[in-house]
Amino acid sequence: MKAGPDIAMVASLVGDPARSNMLTALMSGRALTASELAQEAGITPQTASSHLAKLEAGGLIEPEKQGRHRYYRLTGPDVAGVLEGLAGLAARAGHMRVRTGPKDPALRRARICYDHLAGDLGVQMLDSLKKQRLVRETKQTIELTSEGKRFMATALQIDADTLAHPRRPVCKACLDWSERRHHLAGTLGAAMMSRFTELKWAERDSAQGSRVVNFSRTGEKRFAALFGNGE
Repeated sequence: MKAGPDIAMVASLVGDPARSNMLTALMSGRALTASELAQEAGITPQTASSHLAKLEAGGLIEPEKQGRHRYYRLTGPDVAGVLEGLAGLAARAGHMRVRTGPKDPALRRARICYDHLAGDLGVQMLDSLKKQRLVRETKQTIELTSEGKRFMATALQIDADTLAHPRRPVCKACLDWSERRHHLAGTLGAAMMSRFTELKWAERDSAQGSRVVNFSRTGEKRFAALFGNGE
């Protein structure tokens, strides 16, 4: 028997269509009930319970009880990162769903990836941070520069010294499934998305399970001023 992580076990959990739909819905960062997840997966509540039990036992989701309701969420950003990477691989290999919805263009432009900005604007933001030398990228890592720390404090009122986390890097490259390039994850990516929301530059679509992020007119202008692509 070979030692090490059991990739096949995780792959079997993610590989089921119903479970993959549930996990994708949870990439919105919101906690959802079993009934809501059953609706997302297109299955009965009874079947959903069985799938949720397997995902929980496999460490991919965790329950949260509030009053009479039981909600589920991903166990962490690393799960979302794997799902985003798999979506990118599926797109590159040509394994696309036949039906597209009216919100697909909006989803590609700006969406939430667990707790950070993804899509065209997410990739544009990371490209701009690198071009302005606010972050430094090597083959393995991305790190915030001294100038980047000053930028975060003055432009977004984010104190970079408070972003350290024992189980999550400050900066991390996350492969964007629609752009097939990297956007910014990590505690910095999460803090920036949270700040955009606080400033009312952007808000998540209110529809159940939606990952679309909508920018206001003011938000569009402020975002472009900070991270414009030069076009």
